[in-house]
Amino acid sequence: MIRLREGVVLDVLEERPGIQELLVEVDGEKDKAINYPDLTGYCRKGDKVLLNTTALFLKLGTGGFHFVIYNHSVHRLEASGPGHIIKLRYTPFQIKCLSAEEAASPVGNILLETESLAGMPVVIGSLHSMLAPACAAIKAKSPDLKIAYVMTDGGALPIFFSRNVYELKEKKLLDLTVTSGHAFGGDLEAVNIYSGLLAAKASGCDIAVVTMGPGIVGTGTKYGHTGLEQGEIINAVNILKGTAVVIPRISFCDQRKRHQGVSHHTITSLLEIALTRAFVVIPKMHDEKLGIVLAQLKNCGIAKKHSIIVEEGMEGIEVLRSSGIEPRTMGRGFEEDPEFFLAASAAGRFAAKIILNRRGGGWRQWIFSRLRSTLKTFIPVKF
Repeated sequence: MIRLREGVVLDVLEERPGIQELLVEVDGEKDKAINYPDLTGYCRKGDKVLLNTTALFLKLGTGGFHFVIYNHSVHRLEASGPGHIIKLRYTPFQIKCLSAEEAASPVGNILLETESLAGMPVVIGSLHSMLAPACAAIKAKSPDLKIAYVMTDGGALPIFFSRNVYELKEKKLLDLTVTSGHAFGGDLEAVNIYSGLLAAKASGCDIAVVTMGPGIVGTGTKYGHTGLEQGEIINAVNILKGTAVVIPRISFCDQRKRHQGVSHHTITSLLEIALTRAFVVIPKMHDEKLGIVLAQLKNCGIAKKHSIIVEEGMEGIEVLRSSGIEPRTMGRGFEEDPEFFLAASAAGRFAAKIILNRRGGGWRQWIFSRLRSTLKTFIPVKF
């Protein structure tokens, strides 16, 4: 289950809040390793460390690093600060945190009185790489809108692993982070997705974006992947009386047939897992590709079950470019896989427009007009 090796730290390549990227020597080979100082203390050049080498042994993608389990130079760490909720429970790395639900939390008292999202738009993605375009598009539409990122435990658990989150906060494209379930390290911690969403609302955020951390778990089977949480999150948002806005996973360059056009991850989540209605936002794209996507949604029944919206997606991409942020998905950037990133950006833009139209009044009429215009774009396509 776990492959352990002793190693030596050759260099500290990079440090960001909560994380160190190291160059280590293991069994005569030089490799990169990740260290989380909150779990194992800070590493320095020359330190002897015990490493979990399972990921590189399995040749994994996003998780392709060694991870420091123990630093022989650090013999004592203190669990300082308030908080009584345990994450990573019943493992050697179980940690205590101050959860948003606790009275000592900055939002604890407000959260006690917050039982509804009161219509707050929640942009729901299925991959971490959807986060940056969605946030950028929201800020492009209105820089004053306050965005909360609610990170689930479907991928990486430490939020520090995400370079995207660090860069988005540095560039003022993300205001607050909430880590839910066993994910940890956010500005706020939450026990589950429901309290995580309510914590975002209690913090005064206008919009929440929900995705897992980096590194989806997938098996190539219909139900064997953590992307199914997208459907469950739609249900959670509607139970809490929010407005669910879905980012479909779209690609025309993925070599795997099940991920071409609209991914089977999205189709299964929307058709079978989601029991409640959502806005599914499709980006404007080449007519032929748009026709294929809309036909997929119509033929499988999603267009009947959910509300399909076609929205512009380039605004968010331009903001990312000007900010120097270059998100990638499965090793591909915008130039290789534009529709993937446009979908996330379009969903963020649509969510921002919901807020702005509500503030201006007449938002229900605006929604109905958008739905009517989308229905006219359905094109029968054979594929």
